[in-house]
Amino acid sequence: RANPSIPRPRTPPVPFEEDENDASIWFLDHSYLEKMSGMFRRINAKEKVVGWYSTGPKIRTNDVDIHELFTDYHPNPAFVIVDVRPDNVGIPTSAYRLENEIRDDGTQKEEKTFVHVPSSIEAFEAEEIGVEHLLRDVKDNTVSTLATQVAEKITSLQGLERRLVEIKRYMDLVVDGTLPVNHEIMGLLQDSFNLLPNLNLEDYVKAFAVKTNDMMLVVYLSSLIRSVVALHDLINNKRAMKEAEQAADAAAAAKANPKKEKEGPETGKDKEEDKENAKAKK
Repeated sequence: RANPSIPRPRTPPVPFEEDENDASIWFLDHSYLEKMSGMFRRINAKEKVVGWYSTGPKIRTNDVDIHELFTDYHPNPAFVIVDVRPDNVGIPTSAYRLENEIRDDGTQKEEKTFVHVPSSIEAFEAEEIGVEHLLRDVKDNTVSTLATQVAEKITSLQGLERRLVEIKRYMDLVVDGTLPVNHEIMGLLQDSFNLLPNLNLEDYVKAFAVKTNDMMLVVYLSSLIRSVVALHDLINNKRAMKEAEQAADAAAAAKANPKKEKEGPETGKDKEEDKENAKAKK
């Protein structure tokens, strides 16, 4: 579950075991980490252990002890949680650093806790070119640009909803007294609320109404055109079916009552043969 994080695309797994019943009992083979790190330094002397990552998906009780073990390799190691669940929305990584937390009221002693730090996933220029070249070949031409944009907006809204639910859960725990008040988080929430626009202004209400009406007009016209086209195709289909039925009935009637062929006029050769036959009889 625990692995070193190296600032290169090398993240070898480290043997790790823990007791399912007691999370405080665990084993990390740091000797294996030292051997792998030494092998990497033979290839590149700049290779260093800067932290470790876990598949989480949440912070566990023994993560603090594991993090302190990595302080032997880096004075301030980074801890990253990689969420490998398929239903994850957004960036699947979360970075943390360990800090000493002191309660403002002084009721509890100093304790170590993980603090979230901003993180991003980037790639080297050569890797970006390779990925773009690969995606050029696997691009799905059947998916329209509009469908892709709608899917991206849905994914963004799902990510926003998940974060709002997480904020609500945190606030409920603070109100219940389960978690202490964190003034830094409260300040960030206050800044977020201050950035929200005042929707009670007449100009905002009018602008939103005009924009909504324009969008609904496009949707209405699109639905109307689609209905007319579908009705036109239905009429053409019924006409074609009717003509096919009439042709089939005519063919069946001709087969059931065949017409007698009319006898044509006699030719000159036939008349001469009739005369010769009449003379022979005389």
